[in-house]
Amino acid sequence: MKKRQKGVALVEFAITISLLLATCFAVTEFGRAIYTYNTLTKSVRDAARYLSTQAAGSAAAHATAQQLVVYGTPVVTNNQPTLVPGLTTSMVGICDAADVTCTSNMGQGSNPAINTVTVRISGYTFTPLLDILGFTRFYTGGSSSLTSISFSDISATMRQAYE
Repeated sequence: MKKRQKGVALVEFAITISLLLATCFAVTEFGRAIYTYNTLTKSVRDAARYLSTQAAGSAAAHATAQQLVVYGTPVVTNNQPTLVPGLTTSMVGICDAADVTCTSNMGQGSNPAINTVTVRISGYTFTPLLDILGFTRFYTGGSSSLTSISFSDISATMRQAYE
C-alpha cells in the first residue's frame, strides 16, 4: 500500500527554516552586542587620550571628553546621532587628579608624581533589535529574558600631562 507523502517536505522545511532563522538572528544580535561594546571601548579610550593632554579639572575639557564618548566628535551639531543607541552624557564619568574623590588618580609614584585620568561609562544597556521589533515578547508570551543586556563599566585610564 502506498503511503501518502504529499506535503511532508513542506512541513520539514518549515521546521528547519524556523530553527535556522532563529540561529541567524541570535548570531546577528551577538555580533551587534560585540560591535556596540567595541565602539564604547574605543570612544572611552579616545576621550581618555584627549584628557591626557589637558590640565586636570578643566570643566571645558571634561565636557568635550563627554561629547567624544557619546557622539564621537568634540563639536556636536543639532540632531547629531549618538555612537550607539541609548548612550547619554550622564553615563560618562571622568576622574582626574583635580577630583578629590578619585584618590587613585592623584600623584602616584614620586619624583615626579604621576597623575592619571580615567573615563568610565556606567549603566549602559544594550537593547537587541529583535526586542525592538517585538519578536521576543511574541515568542515568549510577553515574559522575555532577552529584553536587554546590561554592560559592566567600561573604562580607560591614561597618564595625564602634569602641569
